[in-house]
Amino acid sequence: MAKEENGYYGKHGEPRKFDPTFKGPIHNRGCTDIICCILFIVAIVGYFAVGILAWSHGDPRKVIYPTDSRGEFCGQAGTKLEKKPLLFYFNIMKCASPLVLLEFQCPTTQICVDKCPDKFLTLAKAKQSKEGMDYYNAFCKSGTDVSKLSVPEILRDGLCPAMLIPSKPFSRRCFPALLSKKGKVFIGGNTTTFEDEDGKIKDATDLQEGAKKANKVTELRQVAMKIFEDYTQSWHWILLGLLIAMIVSLIFIVLLRYLAGIMVWVMIILVILVIGYGIFHCYMEYARLKGESGADVTITDLGLITDFSVYLQIRQTWLAFMIILCIVEVIIILLLIFLRKRILIAIALIKEASRTIGHVMSSLFYPLFTFALLTLVIAYWAVTAVFLSTSNEPIYKVFNKTECEFATRTCDPKTFSTTNITTSCPDAECLFAFYGGESSYHKYLIFLQFYNVFLFFWCANFVTALGQVTLAGAFASYYWAFKKPDDIPSNPVLSSLGRALRYHTGSLAFGSLILSIVQVIRVVLEYLDQKLKGAQNKFAKFLLSCLKCCFWCLEKFIRFLNRNAYIMVAIYGKNFCRSARDAFFLLMRNILRVAVLDKVTDFLLFLGKLLIVGIVGIFSFFFFSGKIRAIEDNLNLNYYWVPILTVALGSYLIAHGFFSVYAMCVDTLFLCFLEDLERNDGSAERPYFMSENLLDVLKKKNEEKSTE
Repeated sequence: MAKEENGYYGKHGEPRKFDPTFKGPIHNRGCTDIICCILFIVAIVGYFAVGILAWSHGDPRKVIYPTDSRGEFCGQAGTKLEKKPLLFYFNIMKCASPLVLLEFQCPTTQICVDKCPDKFLTLAKAKQSKEGMDYYNAFCKSGTDVSKLSVPEILRDGLCPAMLIPSKPFSRRCFPALLSKKGKVFIGGNTTTFEDEDGKIKDATDLQEGAKKANKVTELRQVAMKIFEDYTQSWHWILLGLLIAMIVSLIFIVLLRYLAGIMVWVMIILVILVIGYGIFHCYMEYARLKGESGADVTITDLGLITDFSVYLQIRQTWLAFMIILCIVEVIIILLLIFLRKRILIAIALIKEASRTIGHVMSSLFYPLFTFALLTLVIAYWAVTAVFLSTSNEPIYKVFNKTECEFATRTCDPKTFSTTNITTSCPDAECLFAFYGGESSYHKYLIFLQFYNVFLFFWCANFVTALGQVTLAGAFASYYWAFKKPDDIPSNPVLSSLGRALRYHTGSLAFGSLILSIVQVIRVVLEYLDQKLKGAQNKFAKFLLSCLKCCFWCLEKFIRFLNRNAYIMVAIYGKNFCRSARDAFFLLMRNILRVAVLDKVTDFLLFLGKLLIVGIVGIFSFFFFSGKIRAIEDNLNLNYYWVPILTVALGSYLIAHGFFSVYAMCVDTLFLCFLEDLERNDGSAERPYFMSENLLDVLKKKNEEKSTE
């Protein structure tokens, strides 16, 4: 048995030796992973350079405002088009062309107007009266006098559209206001056909097809605008919900501090009850819709629609919700049954974590600092991404009605009339196509976007790592204080933060770099997966799925290894690789305890987060769905699920922020606890540093020193 034990220890490193001078995180330490620290600083400087470059070239107006055929923005304040916020298409049927999806622009003249046309009118009919032309002129190119020109001359030069169609503004663009009745499409009144600019009779269905193609590019914007409207209507209620989530989380943490054992069991019971109520509610909705017209339509038959509330009016949606909740409920109950004995030890570890946090109360507020830094990183990445994506120049291309060898070639609108293109193709026009560029900056723009994404992951992981090292150092100071709380150093969180930044920036950057590389590879694989969705190569799809699964597992493993490596860095001040090796071997020497104790504790803390989200989510559902009549008239929402999901997600992040302190405390105490068992044996010369509570649970004790 001794040989097997020695062989086991030899395979996974030697156990920690007793050191009478060791009393917690080592203060006499040196800088670690200096090369990676320098690399990280250089990368940050480069990141600022990319931001400055993007901000000097980018123009976010390209995202906000529609652009006419000359590349000018409609409705932008301070320009001559300020009072013309809407984009009008001369011939929207041209938008049915495949060029729309290829060039992201309809091959027809587009101008900015102050309002959309509200009646059907042809140019020939408008020419018959002064009032008609006065109305028609608002939809012709500005700066031209068409009163003295004939209809064929106006259409030949492309100065005005051949006809006006009643339209409505949608996403700042004028789209035909078509009516549909008994399978027929009407332009207005009973008109189903019209004469186009070439004198041909067209059906209103052709007009509808062009509007659909032009609308496809901006369809998602409508959903985004409705969601934005919902936020403007409910943002103060959302903030109130998040504040309630913060108060509930804080109360929960305080109760855990004093009533850890009771709170864990209350938490388990409440989670089961909350999920059970969700199952009951889904069943009641499922039963209520029985027999109602349209309620038996399947989600597949319904397809993808923008009005998501329709999904809640069919039975299959509630049946799916009920099945999912039932599966979650069964899994939780089975886990609790099989782990009931280990839960008692996990509760003891949570109690110890509660005492630790009680003596290091400043640790509860550290997530606010991490949240502020992450907000800064996300904001910088988002702004830089927007400026990079809008830093292209307007590209103009040749659009024509008849066959032309110069079609889709780039052109310059200023010199287009003097080129031989107009001679070869009299009906050709030089119109704005999209934003691009051929300069060195534009050629390497994709690499700048990649750099922006990579540095975002690296900086975000670095901020997370800094928080883990800081909290680990503070909690380790508590554990290795033999006389608690007398031997705990003053300001343990600030001391640990100072040590992390002064000595271990390189180690944090090293661990974050490894994780960031894996995350970027996963992003690339997801991008390739989207590109290959329509491919027929089954082997390529299978290989890509295997790679995605492998890198997902690799990311989870690296996160786990990094977390424990950071704890070792905080305690011993070694470099990242040495700390990762020591942490891994320590865990491997105690693999059974890791599997059944540490993970059970994580599961219990996850139930706590689930409970907070469930409580706040249920109240927000009743509030925003109009179940409470007192506030039903005050909320006029397009999608009431928008604020509900926002509050639920925000509640989870808030609860995760508070419970992450607990989780880090548990993980730190767990590693210290394992080392304590290896270093000491409970004798008077080598007493355990763990608390009396943990000694009782493990059936161990410290021998009292002889007074003789």
